[in-house]
Amino acid sequence: MAALPRQGNAEASVRGHMVVCGDGGLALRLADELREVYRRRVVLVVTDEDDVQRAAEAGTAPVDTTSGGTVVPVHVMTAPAPTKEALLRAGVDRAEALALLYEHDETNLRAALAARRLSPGLRLVVRMYNRKLGQHLEELLDQAALVHAPGMDRAVLDASTTVLSDADTAAPALAATAIAGTSKVVQADGVLLRAAERTPPGRGEVPELGLCTLALLSSTTADPAGAEGSEADGSQGPLLLPDDRTVAGATGRGSVVLETVRYAGPALPARRLARRGAPLGELFSSRLRWALTGIVASVLALTLVTSVLTDADPVHAAYITLLDLFSINDPALDAPVTHQILQLLSGLVGLALLPLLVAGALEALGTFRAAGMLRRPPRRLSGHVVLLGLGKVGTRVLARLRELDIPVVCVEEAPDARGIPLARALGVPVVLGDVTEDGVLEAANTDRAHAFLALTSSDTTNLEAALSARTLTPDLRVALRLYDDDFATAVYRTLRTAHPDALTRSRSVSHLAAPAFAGAMMGRQILGAIPVERKVLLFAALPVAGHPQLEGRTVSEAFRPGAWRVLALDTAAPTSRRPDLATAHQDGDHAQLLWDLHPGYVLRPEDRVVIAATRRGLAELLNTRPAARPAEQ
Repeated sequence: MAALPRQGNAEASVRGHMVVCGDGGLALRLADELREVYRRRVVLVVTDEDDVQRAAEAGTAPVDTTSGGTVVPVHVMTAPAPTKEALLRAGVDRAEALALLYEHDETNLRAALAARRLSPGLRLVVRMYNRKLGQHLEELLDQAALVHAPGMDRAVLDASTTVLSDADTAAPALAATAIAGTSKVVQADGVLLRAAERTPPGRGEVPELGLCTLALLSSTTADPAGAEGSEADGSQGPLLLPDDRTVAGATGRGSVVLETVRYAGPALPARRLARRGAPLGELFSSRLRWALTGIVASVLALTLVTSVLTDADPVHAAYITLLDLFSINDPALDAPVTHQILQLLSGLVGLALLPLLVAGALEALGTFRAAGMLRRPPRRLSGHVVLLGLGKVGTRVLARLRELDIPVVCVEEAPDARGIPLARALGVPVVLGDVTEDGVLEAANTDRAHAFLALTSSDTTNLEAALSARTLTPDLRVALRLYDDDFATAVYRTLRTAHPDALTRSRSVSHLAAPAFAGAMMGRQILGAIPVERKVLLFAALPVAGHPQLEGRTVSEAFRPGAWRVLALDTAAPTSRRPDLATAHQDGDHAQLLWDLHPGYVLRPEDRVVIAATRRGLAELLNTRPAARPAEQ
């Protein structure tokens, strides 16, 4: 590999380039994505020389390359922080787009405000973990752009600021591994879609049909040394977005089919259901509630008898009964015997009421204290998902799993981890401890679990935990978060060879998130990314206007095999469309995407469609010239 260029300021004559600032692997992958797929000039700003060296050693660092006689330069510079001076050195005032990918939201926020002051019309893509802060930031920066250019087109304004989270982008694919029969998931307009892998149909069998066929798997998927991560190219490798003729002629090859999914796994525990529907039942035990019911029934009976025997109205009878109950009434010395007996019975009921009140107060106090503590896994729990790591990614995956009502047990070493409050609020059991120590995985009932997700930021910790989990349950479904692609491929092949009957998946957050960030920098909304072996399919919402490949064509005519395919049509009026189809519905919102689209429907300029596209296909739709890489589609 060529040596990484050491350059200071971006060339003064360079305009319309892309600036990527960050302190982690996502920035390196994004710069590589913009250079390789979209052939954009990139200025990469990293925090120190270690990031540059690590990228060079991993072979993923963007360098100056020549393809077809055209130089695609990448300027690499270092800056401890994205200050105004550093942004000016990177040429932000002349750039087309800027991506801010630092780990801390505050750093990205400060840099975004500084960049908007330097270039109000700059397209910004900001990595933000805090969703609410990201929404406010997007509105604020869009308003600043409107002040600078009051006549800015609405479509351009929608793309001027995009706030994304790498954790949110990768969470569906990571969480999908825990769903039986599902390996990849994307959410669009409140609908959860899955890319389900289908085995080759046998002779005389009819393959199951979904919304469409997304890909044909590589011919090496039956080989333990191949499958996911296979380096097979050409006809042996995976084929993305094939046409019907190719699908019909692909005998003996598995496929990936897009379909809607509704989780139908194990039901929630009764305790969890009671917490949702009857909070009073969580405060007091059933014995206490029955005892209290008996006291109330006794009081009503005494009130009724007092009203009948004394000819008093029910309200006065109830008042007399309560006075006797709390022993604050005068003794009925001169009253009839019946009245005296009623007073004695009321006193006895009052004596029984006092310990019940004390017991109720103690039980309620204990319930409130337990609510602030982490739950322990039930002893007989089975069929659940063991989630290791409650960092940024693990927290998002936990939220996704609980939205699907999938039982989860979390394992976390740090008691103050980011996801601990969410686990406590959802009532998810948590095992605190080092996963490498004996007894931690056993405490999470890993031997009876359905799946194991290792999502810490350490590759070695994830691998060690996965191997330990497989020792407890050889056929356990395992998904690992691994950064290094070569390491991920080697781990996958080794685990699959050692455990051919168990499902193994390796996932890289930056690998899944980089295409979505790159698409946002090109000015389009990316709904999600689905991996197909070591390739990626992107799902995007595009306006038909301005795309001659779509405008005026039928749905079938707009289909370009191996590049893009129209999946759904936004039926909402242009003025009432939701700007972000990837987010969940708010109260009162209704689904507005039509998925069962007739192939003869003619796409109009005012339409907005959801497409599935390869990275090169999306680059062509965005009017850019993709790089020449024969092995990539």
